[in-house]
Order: sequence, then C-alpha cells, then structure tokens
Amino acid sequence: MIVGKIIVDIASSLVDKVFDYILPDETFEIGMRVYVPFGKIIKEGYIVDITTESDYDPSKLKTVISKIDNFPVILPEQLELAKFMKKKFNTGLCDAIRLFLPSEMRQGRVKELIKIECFIPDEIKAKEYLSSVRKNATGIIGIINELLSKGSVLQNELNKKFNSGSLKKLIDDKIVQTKEIKFKRSPYTGLDENKKEVTLTATQQGVVDRITDEHNVFLLHGVTGSGKTEVYMSCMKKIIDSGKTGIMLVPEISLTPQVLMNFRSRFGENVALLHSGLSAGERFDEWQRILFGEAKIVIGARSAIFAPIKNIGLIVIDEEHDNSYNSDSNPRYNTIEVAKERARLSSSSLVLGSATPSLVSYHHAMVGDYQLLEMKERINKRELPPLHIVDMGEEIRTGNTGVFSTALKNALTKTVAEGNQAMLFINRRGFSSFLMCKKCGWVAKCDACDVSLVYHKYDRALKCHYCGNRYKVLTECPECGNTELSNGATGTQKVVQELQELLPNVSIGRMDNDTTKTKDSHLKILSDFRNGKTQILVGTQMIAKGHDFPSVTLVGIIDADISLYQTSYAATEQTFELITQVAGRAGRADKSGEIILQTYVPRHYVYKLASYYDYPAFYKKEINLRQITMYPPFSKIMRILFTSEDEKLAKETAKVYYEEVKKVQQTFQKDFIYLGVMKSPIGKIQNKYRIQILLRIRPDNEDVITKRLFEITEMNKQTGVSAFIEINPQSLS
Repeated sequence: MIVGKIIVDIASSLVDKVFDYILPDETFEIGMRVYVPFGKIIKEGYIVDITTESDYDPSKLKTVISKIDNFPVILPEQLELAKFMKKKFNTGLCDAIRLFLPSEMRQGRVKELIKIECFIPDEIKAKEYLSSVRKNATGIIGIINELLSKGSVLQNELNKKFNSGSLKKLIDDKIVQTKEIKFKRSPYTGLDENKKEVTLTATQQGVVDRITDEHNVFLLHGVTGSGKTEVYMSCMKKIIDSGKTGIMLVPEISLTPQVLMNFRSRFGENVALLHSGLSAGERFDEWQRILFGEAKIVIGARSAIFAPIKNIGLIVIDEEHDNSYNSDSNPRYNTIEVAKERARLSSSSLVLGSATPSLVSYHHAMVGDYQLLEMKERINKRELPPLHIVDMGEEIRTGNTGVFSTALKNALTKTVAEGNQAMLFINRRGFSSFLMCKKCGWVAKCDACDVSLVYHKYDRALKCHYCGNRYKVLTECPECGNTELSNGATGTQKVVQELQELLPNVSIGRMDNDTTKTKDSHLKILSDFRNGKTQILVGTQMIAKGHDFPSVTLVGIIDADISLYQTSYAATEQTFELITQVAGRAGRADKSGEIILQTYVPRHYVYKLASYYDYPAFYKKEINLRQITMYPPFSKIMRILFTSEDEKLAKETAKVYYEEVKKVQQTFQKDFIYLGVMKSPIGKIQNKYRIQILLRIRPDNEDVITKRLFEITEMNKQTGVSAFIEINPQSLS
C-alpha cells in the first residue's frame, strides 16, 4: 500500500493538516497536485510526503482520484519553507503552499496557450490542386498562396483573412495539415535593452568578491547612485557561470521594467519575471519557465521569493528597508525572514541592499549577525545633491498659501527653461485628504470605515482608500447646511493642477495608485518620462526609489511631514528613508542636482540629518532612542487584532484573549514591557469593527512567548470574529 500525505486545498484552520490517502500507483511524486475525495466533494490537494504505512485503518482510507499535472509543482525546499512559515508566522500550511503557485492555476483557471498552425506538407501536390480549382474559389486560392509564401500561418489568422469553410476543405482534402504550437506569453517584450559594457570600480569589485566568495547574509549599504544594481548583476553573472541560479526582489512593481531591462541586457532569456501586475497567462508561463529550468534568474516583488527555482546560489533584496516586504494580509509574513530561511535551505548568500537600511538590519550588522558592505560614493564621483529645507510656515506668513514655496517655483521654472526634468514627491494621492465644513467642523467619512474620505477632483468623487467606496461630492454640509466646504491636505491631483497653472506649456505626468491600475501603466508613465514626453513627474512613493533618470536635476518634496506624524514607532525612520530615497533621484548622471524639501517643522533633527545624508549619525541617534524606550530591535511588538461586524462580539472576544495573555504575562513578568487592550485607532474598516491587544516584550524569551500567543489564538477562535497576530507592525492604525 502506498500512502500519500496530502494537504487539501481548503483555507480553513479546521482542516489545515495532513490527510492520508491511498495512491493508485507508483507514478505519484511528492509535490504533485492531485484530485481527492473530501467528504461529499472533490478537492485539489498537494502531496507533501509518501509512505507505506498509515496510523489509520487502511480500510477507511480513500484513494486519490487522479493527478492534476504530470510533474511535481512544489519543490522539496518549498515544502520545508511552508513548514517554517507555519512555525514562524502562524500561517496555515495550505495558505503557505498556495504562495508557491500562480493563483489562477488552482481550479484550472489558466492553462498553457496552445494555438493551431497550418502548413502545406507537399508543395507540388498543392500547386497541382491549385491549378484545378475554379477561379472564383478565392478563399482556397488565397490560403494556398499564403501558405506557399510564408511556410506556416496560424489557423485563426487564416480564418480571419479568408473564410473558414475554404480552410476546412483544404484540411479535409489533405492539402493543408495542422499542428499544435505552445506559445509563451512574455511580459514587457517591448523593452529596449541597453547592452553597454560596464567596468566595475575597485569598491564595487571588492563587494562582488565578498558576496560571491562567502555564504552569508550581507547588508549592502550604498548611497543612491553608487552602482548597487551593477553589483547585483555582476554577482548574478558569477553565480550563473558556476551553474547556480538567483532571485532578485524589488519593492515596487514600478521598478521591475527598469530592473528587467538591465538584467535582460546582460542575461537575455535567462531572466523571468514574477509579480501581481502580470496577466494570468504571463504569470503562469513565467512560472513554468522557472520550474522547468528555462530561466536562471527570477526578478519580482516579494512573491518572487516563492518562485520554483532550483539550485539557488544568491538571493538579493533591493531597498530592503521598504515596508512592502511585509505582508499585512493573510498569509502574513516578513519577506526578509522567509528569504533568510530559503538561503539557509539552499546554502546560498543573501544580500540586503539599501541606501537607507532599516534600523533593525543595520543593528544586525553592527552586532555581527550580518556582514556589512559599504559603498560610500556615487559612480560619477559627484557629491550627493544639496538639500534645501523650506519653512512653509514662513511662506504662509509672507502671503504664499499655495502648494509650492517661492524657492520651488523658481527652481521649477529654471529647470524647465534649461530643458531638464523634475520630480515632485507627495505621499498622498487624490486632490485633498478630506472635505470639511468651515462652520461646524463636520468631515465627510466613509459609511463602512472609520476614516475620512479623500476628494478626487478629476473623478468628481469622494473615495475611501480602505474599502474603495465612492460617494458624490457634496455642495453643502449635511449637519448645518453651510455651503462653505474646505479641502484638506494636498494630494497628487492638486499638485498637478497647480503645476499646470504655474507652467501651462509643460507636459506633466502623474504616478499613483489611481493612474497605475491598468496593466503596463507603470511602464507607460515611466517610459514617457524617460523619453522626455513628460518633463515633470508628480508621484507618491512609487517614484521615490530605484529609478534612474539622467535628465532629472530637481526633486521637490511637497510635504515632508506626512510620514513624520503617522501612528508608528518607526515614523522618524520612515521619514528619513523617504527623503533620502527621493533625493537620490536627482543628479545621477553628468548634470548636478538639487532637492527642495518643504516642511512646517524645519528644525526637526530628521531633516537636518537627511540634508547631510548622514545615515550613521541618524542611526546612532535613533537607535539610542529605541534602546531607551525599548522599541525594536530591543523588543518585539505584537498586536492581536480582532475584526467583526458585531462590535460587542469583537470586544467580548478580545477580553477573553486578554485574560489568557495576562496569564502568560504572569509567567514571564520580566519579559513584558507593555500589555493593553483597546479600540484600534481606525475603529472600523469595511463594516468591520476593530479591537486590538498590544504588547511589547523583551527578546530573551520572545520565541516561547510568541509560540504561546499563537496557541492562544488557535484555541480561542470565535465564530463571527477574525483574530490574527501581527509581529512588529509598521502601523498601529
């Protein structure tokens, strides 16, 4: 008897375990997808182990119905990674395994693209046939001539050009034959490839040698423009030449076309791409290319860490500080932790690269957990561009109430006149952040979420950025009837409007979540800017990092304070990161650059240190504050978040959990810095009320305490309430 240990594809903790099934024969392998009877239905499942024994009565075991694929779709290394994620992040095994496959593969929603190709096997016979047909048989004559001249043509193209009846007759008469052709759907096929040869600097070569000669976790701290991408490519070349493979992660989908272009110029078809912006067919075909070894390098956002690539020699996480590497929806995980485990399983090196490393990563480097590599100079030897701080409070006092300071207006006018380009950054999309009554203070809020609505002028709508609900723009206050309604803080749309008024003859691009919803929209916006079709690019943090535009000489940061006062212990760190990353877009080629930063708190230490690009000084100050206040990396913050459509039920469930957590606190009193239960700052999202338990614990016994909290979460599940744990959440809102 051959027994398959199978995870059934049902995302429920009640069935998130291994079930025993009899395998019909010996052709089944670990990692295969199969159809299995489950209760009264048939479900997909994954074979995670094969044995000859079962702990259950063999007569009661059901038999696997059939294979779904004729090959394993999950690698042994990936199965180990799934087990790690279950233990580390309390994810379900099924949820983790789903990450390894294109979602459309499940339930057969995407397959290989097969097209029918027509050709003439015998030209002499075809010409004889052609001489015998009537002159008015234009369809038959046209098809034969087309195939004789081109050799082969797709069936659907012939049917469009000529009538299908003529083609059918030629096939029936055996003049035309057909064959199936597999087509690969390749993303970004129109990218121009830059094949220029690059000679590494001594610093770059030293970094490459360290990374490729040792198996370790490296933190590469390189200033913007120091040539980190070239280091990554050179490392990948050495890895590929040694017969191994690599994974390269970037934080934003908007960065993938540029990175892909650079890598394809060096490695051609050896590069595959994986991210959520691809079509279902493209994602499936790229996934297959990786699985079957047709690609040696995988590039993508965080999901690419789960690619089915074998024999890994190097994993790179660029802009490692970015919050997008944390998954804040089910399944929740931290990409860097997953990458560290995958690197361990594959005995490969892991490189975490950034101009502004996260404090946690830099601290790991300072205490020796990571190997620190530094690149302190730009490739072109230019100094980093000067950063000028503008006091917007002073601007208002002098009568300027617009979006742009006088300094930024003058700089924009000069930049455009000289034929150069500018980038304007504001980390808020829409026209303004809220609509408020000047008389009674009423603010337009979403019915389903406890948040203010954002005014989108071009759509003439109020939108909720949490649930997507849209509302009509009001002309009077529903509370007091007042018609004087004011718009709140500025968004990207308003910046564009004022730019158009300031520079009416200048082409302006805008890049935010609203303008990048369609496929390839990132590529179109960035290509237009790179090619000079747009002279000024306005955007959110999509434009802040990684991009390399030689003609950009001016960067304007419209409201630097947005990130400074968010509900996060890491707000100052994130502000420093954003400023440094955005500033790094200017003066990257032969032209010098300039940054103008607008703020209402110009004396804040984060702006002073950012203006000097002094990361070590910032780290020293911030890490001291973290140590005094016992925030990460000197503690672990954990949040148990409860959501329910019934507010009372959510509160009652939170109280039950809280009492259980207090018992853990009594056992580990010295390890608990803080414990509290409260309403979440955003009390409702998508009609679900939100209650949270917050705790901060010291690192000594964090693994034991975390495991106990996971057990509490599993043992106290309540129907109608979702409860999950977040570890070191970037935002507590």
